[in-house]
Amino acid sequence: MSMFCYQCQEAAKNVGCTVRGVCGKTSTVANLQDLLIYTLKGISEIVVKGDLSASELGDVNNKMLNGLFITITNANFDEDSIVKEIDKMIEIRDELRKKVGVSELHDSATFKVNGKEDMVKKGENVGVLNTENEDVRSLRELITYGLKGMAAYTDHAVNLGKSDDEICEFMYKALQATLDDSLSADELVALTMETGNFGVKAMALLDEANTSTYGNPEITEVNIGTRNNPAILVSGHDLKDFEQLLEQTKDSGVDIYTHSEMLPANYYPAFKKYDHFVGNYGNSWWKQLTEFESFNGPILFTTNCIVPPRKEEIRNRIFTTGASGYPGCTHIESDENGKKDFSEIIEMAKKLDPPTEIETGSIVGGFAHNQVMELADKVVDAVKSGAIKRFFVMAGCDGRMKSRDYYTEFADKLPKDTVILTAGCAKYRYNKLPLGDIGGIPRVLDAGQCNDSYSLAVIAMKLKEVFELEDINELPISYNIAWYEQKAVIVLLALLALGVKDIHLGPTLPAFLSPNVANVLVEKFGIAPNGEVESDIEMFMSEGQTA
Repeated sequence: MSMFCYQCQEAAKNVGCTVRGVCGKTSTVANLQDLLIYTLKGISEIVVKGDLSASELGDVNNKMLNGLFITITNANFDEDSIVKEIDKMIEIRDELRKKVGVSELHDSATFKVNGKEDMVKKGENVGVLNTENEDVRSLRELITYGLKGMAAYTDHAVNLGKSDDEICEFMYKALQATLDDSLSADELVALTMETGNFGVKAMALLDEANTSTYGNPEITEVNIGTRNNPAILVSGHDLKDFEQLLEQTKDSGVDIYTHSEMLPANYYPAFKKYDHFVGNYGNSWWKQLTEFESFNGPILFTTNCIVPPRKEEIRNRIFTTGASGYPGCTHIESDENGKKDFSEIIEMAKKLDPPTEIETGSIVGGFAHNQVMELADKVVDAVKSGAIKRFFVMAGCDGRMKSRDYYTEFADKLPKDTVILTAGCAKYRYNKLPLGDIGGIPRVLDAGQCNDSYSLAVIAMKLKEVFELEDINELPISYNIAWYEQKAVIVLLALLALGVKDIHLGPTLPAFLSPNVANVLVEKFGIAPNGEVESDIEMFMSEGQTA
């Protein structure tokens, strides 16, 4: 096989991609990404054995976060940019090694390569299958994928001036531990749970960064139609990039629309002052091939999820920044102060046609934890009166598989006395269904991006306090979560760390879970796959007790 990757839900045959990623990445990109991760593990080996603190490392921490982020599914397909990143990380690694003078280091901390071809060959030999024991491999990859998701959340927080050395120090420790052949499976299970604990910290850090900078999300009716002005479409997750683009397009005659996971930018008070911020265009990430065509204007990717464009005309209108990248697309770098110059994309927008309208109307969101707590009395009364029988957390990711129609059907067939709590692009499977409300409480409460999944945990913990319960699992809340990539992995580990049990995960269980590791999750936490919609609803509605 020319590559092996099974980090996302689309892994071929739910086993792994061996020739080309279903996501579209080539074997060269896959092997380069494997080498980048290997190099980051080498840096971590030096940091841990050299007893270096994150506070000493300074910007190395941020480069480590960005390096992990680059390898997330659908973030970066650009071979040359990944080669540059590997070169940069090797230089940092070698400087740190000289600084601490540690001997007896792992190969990841000492190997040498000469150019891209050499990197690809090295990457072929240090990837996932380099760990022979299936269970150890499964746990190492579960930890690594959790760290990738944690890096993404932490990177966004850093962009807004918030950092936490403890999180970075744990990430070095965990990366280094995946090299340690002396660790038992039980020790790796414990490290997996510790990864979940730090995942909670990372999500809390990002929540603080977002809300302290842009205000608490508030209930918002988001326009999904268009205006007759040239426009830029913004996809991905980074709010700092979004803010800079809004500032640079003021009074330019160019409108701004969000796409996919950027939809929740509409909920923040700070962005509502921009008259040229029109609303949201389109749906989930995987529909971009047709929606980018009808949008007509340029598209800015601040992070994943990129679908390789089929047409050169579309590729010429795509710009990337941050950890994202695609060959042939213009990449916008930041200066030493973190500022980005979006003038090229703005000038392109002025020369292109306005968006073609593909739908009209509005959708409602903005139900992050602060907003829901403001409605707490109303929610509690509805639960106590029986008007709301159960909440369903249907957070996570969307994807292309036909089997994901399960989530649309599930939401549509839920009893009318239930409420859906969501975050992430999974919401696009049901957020435009006419599900109505319960006493003025919408039956779909959208907390925001996958980055905002922390809100759902806070809501659950607050409700546990309100109802004076001992165990979070006594709440009338069921978890039916869709996953796709590694940010969903850290959300899952965070929920497990918070003590949440009986989570249903789909549309398939991760290919990287060995049978034994999957059994541990089933026996200890009650993790289960999806079944049939009607039987699953019946099972969920009969489980547990109401508050």
